[in-house]
Amino acid sequence: MKKRFFGTDGIRGTVGEGAITPDFMLKLGWACGRVFSQQAGKARSRVIIGKDTRVSGYMFESALEAGLVAAGVDVRLLGPMPTPAVALMTRTLAADAGIVISASHNPFDDNGIKFFSASGTKLPDAMELAIEAQLDEPLVTVGPREIGKVTRLVDAAGRYIEYCKSTVPDSFSLRGMRLAVDCAHGATYHIAPSVFAELGAEVVSLGVQPDGFNINAGVGSTDTAALAALVRERGVDLGIAFDGDGDRVLFVDADGSVVDGDELLYIIARHRLAVGRQEVGVVGTLMSNLGLELALREAGLDFARARVGDRYVKEMMEERGWRLGGESSGHIICSDMATTGDGIVAALQVLRAIVDSGESLAQLRAGMTKFPQTMINVRAAGDVDLDARPAIAAAVDKVEAALGDRGRVLLRPSGTEPVVRVMVEGEDAGMVRQLCEGLAADVERHLA
Repeated sequence: MKKRFFGTDGIRGTVGEGAITPDFMLKLGWACGRVFSQQAGKARSRVIIGKDTRVSGYMFESALEAGLVAAGVDVRLLGPMPTPAVALMTRTLAADAGIVISASHNPFDDNGIKFFSASGTKLPDAMELAIEAQLDEPLVTVGPREIGKVTRLVDAAGRYIEYCKSTVPDSFSLRGMRLAVDCAHGATYHIAPSVFAELGAEVVSLGVQPDGFNINAGVGSTDTAALAALVRERGVDLGIAFDGDGDRVLFVDADGSVVDGDELLYIIARHRLAVGRQEVGVVGTLMSNLGLELALREAGLDFARARVGDRYVKEMMEERGWRLGGESSGHIICSDMATTGDGIVAALQVLRAIVDSGESLAQLRAGMTKFPQTMINVRAAGDVDLDARPAIAAAVDKVEAALGDRGRVLLRPSGTEPVVRVMVEGEDAGMVRQLCEGLAADVERHLA
C-alpha cells in the first residue's frame, strides 16, 4: 500500500501546511498511542518525545503529548535532544516508542516527526501503515483513570554526553587538540561542545545560540563557510559541523576544506582495520563517490550501494551483517555503537583515528581520491519508469562505454520533486561535465 503521510524519514513539511499542523499532530499522537499500545500488548505504554530547537517544536510537542495521553499512553519529555539521543533513550528507558520533532537540516519554517521503535530503529512500513489507518478512526479519549501521565527527564543531556564518551576507550584523550564545533543552532548545542571538552579538547563553539528561528541558517553541515572561516582565523586543528538534529556530521580541515561523509567513512573504516577490527564491508548509497568504493576495495573491504536514505543504508547493513555505513551528506551509522546515524559518535570515531594514527585529517583523507561528479536535474511530468524507455537506456550505455571501468552513470527519479536526477562520475572533470550535459539532453528529449 502507498503511504499518504510518511516519507522515507517520517512526516515532514512546511509548518501550517498539509500534515504539519497542530490539529493533525493531535490526531497523530492519538493514532500513534493506539498503535504503539496494540503492538506492545500493554494496557499502559510509554513513549519518549524529543525535539530540535525550532520555535514550532513547542506547539507540536504539546499537540502530540495531548493525543498520546488521550490514548492512555504515558509520555516522557526530553526537551531539545539530538535524534540519535532519542533513539538511545527509547531503548535504555524501555519505552515502547520514541518520537523526534525535527526537520533535520531544513530551515526553521519546516518541521517534521520521526519515529523510533522500542529497539531504537526506524519504524517498519507495516507500523507506519497501521498508524495511517488509525488516523481514519474517530478520536476517542480513554476513561479518566486511564489517561496517560507526562513527566520530564531532567538529566537527558547528561546521560547522552556520558553515552557518547563511552563509545571511545577510557584511555582516549583529546588533550592538546583545538576544535571548532558548529552545532547549527540545533539540538546538539548543549551537548557536542561538552563531549569534546570533557575528553580534553579546547573547543571553540559556533551555532550554539538557538532562538527558534536560526537553526541551520548560515551554519551547520549544510553551510560550512562560517566554520571554515573560523578554523582558518583561529588556527584550530579542524572543524566539526552537525546538522540541526545531530544525525549528520561533516569535518573541515585545517585549511578550511570540507571533508564529506564519504571521506569520513573511509577514515573510520581504515582505522578499524588498523586496530584489528574484522570489518568485511561498508554500505554506501547510489550517490556515494566512486573514489570511496575503489579506495575501500583496495584496502580489502567490500562495498555495497543502498538506495538513498539512511534507513535503506541500515537495512542493507543488517542484511549483510556489516557494521559500518553511511551517506556523503554525513549520515554515518556505526551499528556496533548506535542504532541510527549519530553525528557525535561518528565524529569521535574520526578523532580516534587521528589520535591513534598520529596523522592529520588531511593525511588520513589523502588515501581516497574523490572522482568529479556532475548532476543535472531534468524536469519530468508525473512518475517516470526509466526501464520502459529503451532510448534512454541506449544513451546511458553510450556514456558508460566512454567512461569505461573508471566512471559510472546514475539516473534516479527524485522522491521529493518532479525531476530525474542525471549524474555522471569519472576521473576527468571536463569529460564528466560534457557527458552529463549530453545525457541530460537525451533524457529530456526522450521524456518529452
